[in-house]
Amino acid sequence: MNNRSIWMSAAAALLLAAGLAGCGSTTYFAGRTLPPSGVANRVLITIQYPSASSSGALQLVDAYYDIRCKYNSTSCSSPAFSISGFSGSLPTTIQNMPEEQLGAVYSSGSGSLSLINYATEKSSGTVSGLSGLSSSIFITSNKSYVFATGQGTGLLTVVDQSSGSAVTYTLEAPDKLNHLSVNTGGSVALAFAYNSPYVYYPRKLTADQTLAYSSGSSSWPAGAVDCEPKNAPGWCLFQAQDSSNKALTFDRPVKAVFSGDGGTAYVLSCGPECGGKTASVTPLSVAPMIFLAGEASGSLPTASTLGTTCTSGATGCTIPISGGASNALVDSSTLYVVGQKLMPDSYWGGYLTVVNLSTNAVVTPTGAVPNPVSISDGTPGGTSRMILADDNTLWIGMTGCNTGERAAAGLADGCLTMFNTSTNTVTLLEPYNGDATGIAAVTGLHKIYTAEGGQVYIYATGGSYTAGAAIDNSNVTVTGTAYDVAYMDATSDSDNTDY
Repeated sequence: MNNRSIWMSAAAALLLAAGLAGCGSTTYFAGRTLPPSGVANRVLITIQYPSASSSGALQLVDAYYDIRCKYNSTSCSSPAFSISGFSGSLPTTIQNMPEEQLGAVYSSGSGSLSLINYATEKSSGTVSGLSGLSSSIFITSNKSYVFATGQGTGLLTVVDQSSGSAVTYTLEAPDKLNHLSVNTGGSVALAFAYNSPYVYYPRKLTADQTLAYSSGSSSWPAGAVDCEPKNAPGWCLFQAQDSSNKALTFDRPVKAVFSGDGGTAYVLSCGPECGGKTASVTPLSVAPMIFLAGEASGSLPTASTLGTTCTSGATGCTIPISGGASNALVDSSTLYVVGQKLMPDSYWGGYLTVVNLSTNAVVTPTGAVPNPVSISDGTPGGTSRMILADDNTLWIGMTGCNTGERAAAGLADGCLTMFNTSTNTVTLLEPYNGDATGIAAVTGLHKIYTAEGGQVYIYATGGSYTAGAAIDNSNVTVTGTAYDVAYMDATSDSDNTDY
């Protein structure tokens, strides 16, 4: 598009917005309010500064024109748009909830979770009741519950805001908790520990249960490892056990991803990447672990069945994953699993495995690539990023990609992989830009934004562009360290990086 066309399109958009305002309406789609910036395609960027004692920043850029200022500004030398009222230090991850016009930004320097109002482009404050730094944190989309695992501790913090005021419960597991996974509807939270075979989950007690389990009246519920407060417990932390109270054991479980309806959890066992033996995926029904259900409805599988091979529609079984399983993403009836595999030369290689959830089996996709598919390398058991974007593309970001099998062999060692889910072909992106710590799918515009090596980059997914091609990012680069990105104006909450 030439400059004249860009100017005319922008002018038309401005006139439309003005017309809407003149009619008493400032909505632009899905009933959403036109934000103060007037930008309809916004990407939010978390920016860190060197010292943990200094506040970071949240800036937004126009992802339609790929600029940091208004389309008709004479200069884009400084950012024009930022989130006012934000004061977290070392802002890290963004939980993107565009349907609620809400973002939740965790800052690893201050240990705070800031809520960002997308409609006003302002911070609406931080969640109260959090204490210390968190290794993983999540807020439900209705803002009623916040779950956080303490960094390097066995603590799971639950901030219950369902009654309008925040009440904090600090539950302790016998293992050092690391990662937290929450399902789509915000009804199940699973906690995972370092080098542990166990999975934990919190549950809120009913008033009758609180009375029954109060100090001196009864023991804790079966499977509970902690209940707080102990004299009149409101929440308990459970170890996943079968109906005979035998603990379910996995091979270094690290996280879970969920079916579209939130009813099935796919537990990822990291296996060799995390010091275990076999990487795998285990489908579990979440019904017994719903945290608002009082007593469990249904039961978890028998512990002895976890090692059995899955058949079509089965749960509580095992799907072996030869390429490693430290992250995954569900797309309808397909599960894309990412991990690292130990190679004969003792380096680790990155792989993507495709699983058909209708049959619970690893499949060999049609096309030129085998399954598992070789992708960018990464740190074994480390954090990776996954997101679906336009043009049937799946994007995968790695950290530590320049220390794996590809770098050792002198091959392409960039941290970003584009996988076409229709043709089952892989594009390894170059050059190496550093760790890929954030990906945002700018849906409808055939592009993604990334945070790599502390800077913002843009890539094409297809459309009128060449898929995988780099797009000029000179007008969206930041001063400081860019760590995460999110598309604020996506149509769905599913436009969220899967960490």
